[in-house]
Amino acid sequence: MSKEQSNIEKAKEVLDLESRALSALSQSIDQSFSEAVETIHAIKNKAQIGRLIVAGIGKSGHVARKIAATMASTGTPAYFVHPGEASHGDMGMITENDAVLMLSNSGENNELSDLIHYTRRYDIPLIAITSNPQSTLAKHADTPLIMPKIEEACPNGLAPTTSTTMMIALGDALAVALLERMGLTPEQYKVFHPGGKLGQRLMLVSELMVKTQNLPIVPSTAKMDEALIALTEKNLGAVIISDDSKTLKGIITDGDLKRHMGPNLLEKSVTDIMTAAPKTITHSALAVEAMNIMTKKADQYLSSLIVMDGEHFIGMIRLQDCLQAGLA
Repeated sequence: MSKEQSNIEKAKEVLDLESRALSALSQSIDQSFSEAVETIHAIKNKAQIGRLIVAGIGKSGHVARKIAATMASTGTPAYFVHPGEASHGDMGMITENDAVLMLSNSGENNELSDLIHYTRRYDIPLIAITSNPQSTLAKHADTPLIMPKIEEACPNGLAPTTSTTMMIALGDALAVALLERMGLTPEQYKVFHPGGKLGQRLMLVSELMVKTQNLPIVPSTAKMDEALIALTEKNLGAVIISDDSKTLKGIITDGDLKRHMGPNLLEKSVTDIMTAAPKTITHSALAVEAMNIMTKKADQYLSSLIVMDGEHFIGMIRLQDCLQAGLA
């Protein structure tokens, strides 16, 4: 077998083992998982809102940092505390309003003892993730989450691989269950992700739309010469037809002009040229939804949508603005 084939086979072997470990982990989920979710959820309902303290040593510590970051980004206040640093003063960061999630595959790390003792002394809820139900950590935890004992992918059975994969997955499961438990909406989720691609994709139509006061609007009694002047002045690629700047009568786009181009165009009524039932979208929808509507047909892109608040239009969102905001 060539080196290339050997490498590929080893990769498949590792991934197959870890996938089987995740399947076994899924089958092992029981009432204790629900108890952990409710324990963490409860800290937000105290008189003084608590936080989730996530702790671990070595590779478990790296996983703990990731879990804390995931929790914080999905609405559960959380941060990582190193058990060793906790023994030298950082214990003061943990209050009686908090809950502690401690990770250790063996459950017998000496560095964890002071933090375990601290949670017992001050009656701070302790949730454990470990694969050893007889360990010190599991026995002292209020809610032990026991992972199935699956061999590590490391051929020597030493480097944390399979076990850390299960820890990460279990942390994700807790975070998503808590997200569902608190009913976190996309709008609330965006608060924790104001930048980057997530922030862009969670932008609302109301954030990108051109508001009514900046739109070219002409009454239904107007002629096309007046509509063209409004179209040129605002340079938004469309003119809205409305008699009261609230009730939508129709829209005239660049496409409508091309379809009706002729010698008598300027003398025609706007109602002869307009599209009477233009596509609309609510102001509370995601901007990416608006872009999807405008680009639904590859051969018939819409350049804009009218934004509605109930029965009244309050703005217009353009495909150009969606693309410039990075929603593509």
